[in-house]
Amino acid sequence: MYGIGDYRKGWALRYMREAQAEVLAARKTPSIAQSLILEAMRKAQAALYYSLGDPSFIEGIVIKEVFEKSQASEDPILNFLVEIEKAIQRFSQSVDFRPEAIEEVDDLVQFASDVVELFTGEKA
Repeated sequence: MYGIGDYRKGWALRYMREAQAEVLAARKTPSIAQSLILEAMRKAQAALYYSLGDPSFIEGIVIKEVFEKSQASEDPILNFLVEIEKAIQRFSQSVDFRPEAIEEVDDLVQFASDVVELFTGEKA
């Protein structure tokens, strides 16, 4: 099994807990839900980056894929990270908030949590 250091593991788990808390807060406070779920997406993304390796290195690869490639990579994890980045970009540029977006982001956060759990060996 792939192991990560305590430093990255700690940050990955922290970001996952914060992402889950942001989704919960978005459900309870619809007036600011759009900013909360955007933060939840960013924190879930950060948790994934920390669980997979050096976050700045991974971010560079993902951004390169987003802006330089039009076709999907053969790597499913990279494709997932690219899709999260694209979703964050779309959502951050969106003017109108859709209430069902909370459920979509909750699904994304839960899937990210499963991946983080796989790599850290701990439930987020």
